[in-house]
Amino acid sequence: MIEWKQAPLSVRRQSELLSLNRSTLYYESVEALEEELALMRRIDELYLNRPFLGSRRMTLALREQGLDVNRKRVQRLMRKMGLEGLAPGPSTSKPHPEHEKYPYLLRGVEVTRANQVWTTDVTYIPMARGFLYLVVIMDWFSRNVLAWRLSNTLDVRFCVEALEEALDRYGTPSIFNSDQGAQFTAAGFTDVLKAHGVQISMDGKGRCMDNIFMERLWRSLKYEEVYLKAYEDGTEAKEGIGWWFKYYCECRPHQGLDNETPVMVYQRSLNERRAA
Repeated sequence: MIEWKQAPLSVRRQSELLSLNRSTLYYESVEALEEELALMRRIDELYLNRPFLGSRRMTLALREQGLDVNRKRVQRLMRKMGLEGLAPGPSTSKPHPEHEKYPYLLRGVEVTRANQVWTTDVTYIPMARGFLYLVVIMDWFSRNVLAWRLSNTLDVRFCVEALEEALDRYGTPSIFNSDQGAQFTAAGFTDVLKAHGVQISMDGKGRCMDNIFMERLWRSLKYEEVYLKAYEDGTEAKEGIGWWFKYYCECRPHQGLDNETPVMVYQRSLNERRAA
């Protein structure tokens, strides 16, 4: 029997003495990892359809589907995936306690043009052997995806890269709205907005519906692209998601945009403003 912790002999030496191939010792761990990834994929699917599910109700929903899970495990995986229930109440994403929070600026504001308000969010992207995080910067008025990045860690760096690309390519919005997630309250992110003279707005109590455009984007992306592919690695994920965003923005008519594409609405709005 192999002793894993505080053993006088290394795992390698124990394997040699028992005439065991070390690779066989890790089979159960690989199997457990695959089981966890499958559970995370199922949590993502349920959350996409019912984003109001917190860990308690998510656990019940999984059990109704015959999965033997406890709430503690579901809580851990939802934190790992960056998911929280979108029920009205306190902010939907918990900020870092040391990060500055900003007031909500969109109450009573009518969004009537491109580059008036940009918004952002992060979502979980399952793959065949692992997962990634995806951040998107979107123009609120046109639903046009301005920039995006994939990362294997949920940190601020990839969010800043997406923001800087959007600013370089499309100019500056009047207001940038986000939730109070740690990535968006970090100084590394907000300092970029301040340097460009952008007003910072953050969702607070009872503002969960402000994220509706991003939630619709995630639903369409995952059901039309991600869930159909089971990407083998980050390269495949980047190619597939990039292709789909191009289709979504340039080719796909949107009912909410009078059956025009986001790029058409975005460009026309900019042209009208220049002509005024």
